[in-house]
Amino acid sequence: MGPERLQRRALTRRPRRGGGGGRLKDLLGIPATASTGFVTGGQAANTAGVAAARQHLLTEAGWDVGLKGLGGAPRLRVIAGEERHATVDRSLRLLGLGTDCLETVRTDDRGALDTDDLRRVLASDPGTPAIVCIQAGNVNTGACDDLRTACDLTHAHGGWVHVDGAFGLWAAASPATRHLVDGVELADSWACDGHKWLNVPYDCGYAFCSRPAVHADALSYTASYLTRADGTPAGGADFTTESSRHARGFATWAALRELGRDGVAALVDRCCLLARRFADGLSAAGYEVVNDVVLNQVLVSFGDDARTDHVVQAVQHDGTCWMGATTWRGRRLMRVSVSGHTTTEADVDRSIAAIVRLARVS
Repeated sequence: MGPERLQRRALTRRPRRGGGGGRLKDLLGIPATASTGFVTGGQAANTAGVAAARQHLLTEAGWDVGLKGLGGAPRLRVIAGEERHATVDRSLRLLGLGTDCLETVRTDDRGALDTDDLRRVLASDPGTPAIVCIQAGNVNTGACDDLRTACDLTHAHGGWVHVDGAFGLWAAASPATRHLVDGVELADSWACDGHKWLNVPYDCGYAFCSRPAVHADALSYTASYLTRADGTPAGGADFTTESSRHARGFATWAALRELGRDGVAALVDRCCLLARRFADGLSAAGYEVVNDVVLNQVLVSFGDDARTDHVVQAVQHDGTCWMGATTWRGRRLMRVSVSGHTTTEADVDRSIAAIVRLARVS
């Protein structure tokens, strides 16, 4: 069969009911009954999740935020780890909650949420509804919060749990890493990116919600030309903030059809192995790997902050590979993040050799 015919078949075959959303939820350990919004990325997905949380908790408190706005609304608490991703803060600004409402929870030496401190923070004001934002995959270290304990503690206080799992939720796709996101199904909303580990084009993320009606109430709008004859909504746009949008679901569906469950698991496993190969190689060369490499993130120090920044710049100019810099726990570090489906062991070894060569003359 020629490539043109294959292309026609790919473009005209209709995905089975549920499409990419159903397959995604199955891979990520998210309940099949959850809604799926195909959004631009982690920022939009976090905003959708927090919007649904705001909608639900204020409705439970007898306040219609869609009608009345936030002026005069009951107070909400927003609780998150001190190493949360910056998109959580931006979501709070965009949704009118503001960052002053944030109450931070300590993180442990891996960058994961300290659940004992979460228990303390929740107990400090038990009568106020709380949105608790937790992480699957610290952007620097890759560490995952104890999702099960965080969900249990939050739900005992009547709160809503939102999981920022931009890349870390993919750990659920592999038997080797699934334990890192144990309890993921207990959350109320989830954010994930496709343009990271799934390797679909940029501008592709996912917002999931355990209460589809709340998800739609928070984000949808109605118009005569967007409503079916029976009055039901027109479709997936009810779970996003956009009307005009890319067909992100198609790219996701195509990737999942190509890879299958085993292919996605193998991709996650290989990237984790390659990250450890980076860590082992740079450590053997005498440089400090400061994090416990549990997923695909590696943090490396080349001495003091200035030298580390210099090495990162030299690597970027050299062109063998591209590494960014970050600040974690007050230190400047090289951040290695492995997610490319074409990356090989030879690529890693060649990159390590280039980094070591440049570090020695820096």
